[in-house]
Amino acid sequence: MIKTTLIGHACLLIQSKETTILTDPVWSEYQWEELQVLCPSIVLEKDKVPPIDVLNLSHRHQDHFDVRTLAYLARNERIITQDTIILAPQDKLLLDVLNELEFKNIKVVTDFEPIQVKDVTLTPTPSRNQLSTSEDYYPEHGLLVNDGEVTVWNQVDTLVSPEIIENIRQLYDQIDFAHVRFVPLIEGNFSYHKQTDLPLSEYCTFLNVVKTLAPKMVVPGAAFFRYRDEIGFLNQYSFPTTVEQFIRDLTAFCPEVPCKSFLHGDVAHITEGGVRIEKQSSDFVRMQEDDSHLATFKPVMEVPAIKTQTTDPMEYDREMKVVAEFLENCLLERILNSELLGGWQHWQIVYQLEVFGQEDSQIGAIDFGHPGKPVLHKGDLGKINLYEGISSSELCALIEGTTSWDYVTLCGNYRTFSNIYRVTDGGFEIPPEDKSNYALEPLMDLFPWDSDMDRRKFMRDVKRWKGKA
Repeated sequence: MIKTTLIGHACLLIQSKETTILTDPVWSEYQWEELQVLCPSIVLEKDKVPPIDVLNLSHRHQDHFDVRTLAYLARNERIITQDTIILAPQDKLLLDVLNELEFKNIKVVTDFEPIQVKDVTLTPTPSRNQLSTSEDYYPEHGLLVNDGEVTVWNQVDTLVSPEIIENIRQLYDQIDFAHVRFVPLIEGNFSYHKQTDLPLSEYCTFLNVVKTLAPKMVVPGAAFFRYRDEIGFLNQYSFPTTVEQFIRDLTAFCPEVPCKSFLHGDVAHITEGGVRIEKQSSDFVRMQEDDSHLATFKPVMEVPAIKTQTTDPMEYDREMKVVAEFLENCLLERILNSELLGGWQHWQIVYQLEVFGQEDSQIGAIDFGHPGKPVLHKGDLGKINLYEGISSSELCALIEGTTSWDYVTLCGNYRTFSNIYRVTDGGFEIPPEDKSNYALEPLMDLFPWDSDMDRRKFMRDVKRWKGKA
């Protein structure tokens, strides 16, 4: 028999007779750059969480890899014992964070390579987020757990191909219980003015995974969160389906596979005779409130204006001086030295950067299609086909290297759009679909979202939380 308990979002406690496995713990009040909270909300009694034999970390996305929680666990010798095995993907930054937090017994997983721990066999299942694992910036794995009698699969966020599903079925003819993906995550689409409808083709793949795998029972998993109240308007643009809708759709799509809800504090008992789900029966975690209505999808509702998050007068004055220095003395020079300059000129881009303070905004514009050397204009040029709007607090943090694009693009205070084309004598040219010569947003080019930025962000978190209660 295997028992699984949903603690929150993607965090599961999986227990066999002899082995306890904890997956993707995110126990902080706020998660992912402190922008989001668990939904439904929970009450977690950490002192009642049992000692674990295996800590499984599926990938480096912050809603699965929370430095604050990991720092807490690293110094909790009751939960993480000297014998606890840490399973992790081949991700150098993730592994560096674990080492900085002084975790021991770290084992890097290999796709479909079984790991025996006491009475269970753990088998990582690959994700095809990219064309190949070597190209995957966020290497990721799901996890099969088998105790000799039953098999549980935690899909997490992994994208699986028919070949992966076939490999799973060759290992275990039929999965007894599966935690599967149910909602396409489109949180970043709002900031980039991208479509915020339910991505139907992606959603259909979730249904097809279940149909092809044909487990004995499935539950929706790994998407139980929302934006915190201060930026709650983003919920209307981020979560295009619900647990209830997924169950309804899956029941119609493959009625042969039972599908039930599985919320925080619920416990599933999986035996050869079937699956029994006990609602709110965990002795260490329970649902505080079913506040899922706060994440209702309505991508047509009012959106607040961009505004600095800085309220302290002295700090705001300093912030505006940093921004003014950048706009007046750095922006144009760095753009003229950018490798993308030729692309911006080719596409005849009229670029506008608007920086929002407490009450008003400053506008800088560059017409790359105008003959001669590009110049920076103050104010609106009329036509805009590449726009970036950002709060002064977020721009200041980018300039000073104290934030990451993860935060900037998810906080609601950065918004961009583009209508890029090129007109010639009798010709109208649009960028190719693969965007091979598409001009990127200038701020993203000047402050690149790269491994160095991600490293600085995670190491700031390590410094902030290591050794603290």
